This record gives sequence, structure tokens and C-alpha cells, in this order.
Amino acid sequence: MSTVTDSLVLARRNLIRMKRIPEVVLFGLIQPIMFVVLFTYVFGGSIQVGGSLSQQTYREFLMAGIFAQTVTFATAGAGAGIADDMHKGLIDRFRSLPMARGAVLTGRTLADLVQTALTMVVLALVALLIGWRTHTDIGSVLAGFGLLLLLGYAFSWIGALIGLSVRTPEAATSGGLIWLFPLTFISNAFVDSNKLPTVFRHIAEWNPFSTTVQAARELFGNLPPGFKTPDAWPMQHPVLASVLWSVLILAFFRTLAVRKYRQAAS
Repeated sequence: MSTVTDSLVLARRNLIRMKRIPEVVLFGLIQPIMFVVLFTYVFGGSIQVGGSLSQQTYREFLMAGIFAQTVTFATAGAGAGIADDMHKGLIDRFRSLPMARGAVLTGRTLADLVQTALTMVVLALVALLIGWRTHTDIGSVLAGFGLLLLLGYAFSWIGALIGLSVRTPEAATSGGLIWLFPLTFISNAFVDSNKLPTVFRHIAEWNPFSTTVQAARELFGNLPPGFKTPDAWPMQHPVLASVLWSVLILAFFRTLAVRKYRQAAS
């Protein structure tokens, strides 16, 4: 219980900090909105999905990918925030307090999860304004967003590990983004993975990012008519595979991050 309480106290501290620096939240909103507008109106009539070049079809196909990209790109912010605390010596101050060691990282990742959830709400409203629609019940839609947030929370622990492993916030930002670009683009987020070259197609089909995108599309009812689902197991069972991937990533990188924190703060 003390670990939970300490984590919530530190999460509140980070949320207050975000409130006092609103430009961080604002810039976090601008990027995904730009991706929505650019991909929808610039590429929307040029990319074929499910045998159709319809802009509306691509818009609905695209949104799950944009949502997933948004939650995973928050990884860089988590890493930069922790690196900044390390750089300023704030972690040493926390060490002098009677608190659970893992609470510092848990509090930070929980605060980032709240910020990501707020970003998702705004992004969903923008998507609705430009014509995105879901075609399932509210329970399935909420489950889709739940899977996306679970993936984002799991990835935030990767960001935490990166933030503890570098010397400056700038390095944490670069290190948090450089591996995300191939992960998100060698996937089914923006194009039909069936049309990728063979090697990239297999990577995309087993990519945890692709799995969550596929699960969200199914739960939102956004799979285009005539869309051929790949035969790979994660694509055939995306909801289960998405949960498994997220839990594995969370357990593995949380363990490494807490261990790294103890070493860095010792």
C-alpha cells in the first residue's frame, strides 16, 4: 500500500507540473492532429485499402494507426522528463525521503498515461470532425482505446529506461524517438501490410504496434470491406496478442527500469 500511495503522490506532482507548463500538453496535441490532417487529405485518395481508394475508407483505416502512434510517441516525453529530473538532482532529493524506490518511476509513467488519455480524447474529437466513425457498440470502442492506452503505458517504461540511461533530456528525446519511427512505419498503421515487401511484411505482422492497431480497428469496426487479414497469428487474434505483447513489454522493461534506477541512484 505504501508503494501505491507514494506512486500516486508522485503522479500528482507530475500532473501539477504539466498544468504549470501547458505548452508541453499543447505541443503534444499539435503533432498527432497534423498527422491526421496530412495523411487524410494528402494521401487519402492515393493509398488503396481493401480494394478501395475512397478517402472515407482510408480515413477510418488510418485513425487506429494515428491513435497508436500518439500513445507510443509519448515514450520520448517520459524519457526526457526522467532524464531532466536526474540531471537536476531531483532524484537524489527523492532518495532522502522515506518512499518506495519504484514509486518515482511509477508516478511519472502514471502521469504520462493521464496526459496521453487527454490527448486521445482531443484527437478523437478532431477525427470525428473530419469524418471518422466507429461501427460497433460503445463497449468495444472503449475496449479499443483501453488497448491503445495499455500499449502506451507499456512503452512509457521503455522511455523511463532510456531516460535513466542517458545524461541529458535532449539525448533522451532523441533516443526515445529514433527507434519509434521504424517501429511505427514498418507496420499496418498507414498502409495495408499485405502490400509490403516480404521481409517487412513479416516484421509488420509480428510487430506489437501492428497488433494493437489491428485490434483497435476490429473493435472500432474500421476494417474496410474486402480487407484480407494476414494469416500470422497476431493478426488473426489481435486483441489477445495485443494484451500479451503489452503485458510482456510492461513486465520486462519495468523490471529493467527499476533496476537501473536503483543503480543510478545508489
